[in-house]
Amino acid sequence: MNMKQNKPIELYYWPTPNGWKVSIMLEECNIPYILKPVNIGQGDQFKPKFLKISPNNRMPAIIDPYGPGGKSISIFESGAILQYLGRKSGKFYPKNERSRVKVDEWIYWQMCGLGPMAGQAHHFRQYAPMKIKYAIKRYTDEVNRLYGVMDRQLKNNEYLAGRYSIADIACWGWVIPWKNQGQKLSDFPNLKRWFEQVGKRSAVIKGFAAGKEMRKQLLSENTKEAKRAKSILFNQRARKI
Repeated sequence: MNMKQNKPIELYYWPTPNGWKVSIMLEECNIPYILKPVNIGQGDQFKPKFLKISPNNRMPAIIDPYGPGGKSISIFESGAILQYLGRKSGKFYPKNERSRVKVDEWIYWQMCGLGPMAGQAHHFRQYAPMKIKYAIKRYTDEVNRLYGVMDRQLKNNEYLAGRYSIADIACWGWVIPWKNQGQKLSDFPNLKRWFEQVGKRSAVIKGFAAGKEMRKQLLSENTKEAKRAKSILFNQRARKI
């Protein structure tokens, strides 16, 4: 793929664990990009222009003006974006098939396990209007189990798939809110070592800081704005065409 970027990649973004994946990867690969804020608390994700590139009304998404064949391409789903940028840049996504399979295993593990389970833990522990003990315990325990999976993998591996890769980039942001997930990093010494090590990388620091000023702690406040944001985020059903 063409790496000559006269125009920057457009990153449709909000500073969340999924958004951080892509901003960090772009920083790691030294690919020029411009942030296009998608305020998920105000419903920007439902605007027709955004839905054209992200039909699941979720960020992040990107538009690369220099995609395959030199033509523009839009991509949604953070895992697919990481794989695309890995192929485009030739970095952090091995070309060797055996090594790539190891990375893919952890990418899909994060997309199907760590992210959704941590998200549910956040919801029932912080945002749900009623405190449902079963749900809180269910998802807190599941995140604990998943942390244990990472901790065991990292006992004999510096990084999740052996070498630093998009697998680490995908998972790192989901460990940041470990307190909100009801976890203690001290219970997982190998995970803690990895988390701190990845967090010291200059590109990770820059990617994590991207759009930091956008993030507002409205959801934890009992205000009209917070109630509206919660309604937008948590009361979604299928939309008629």
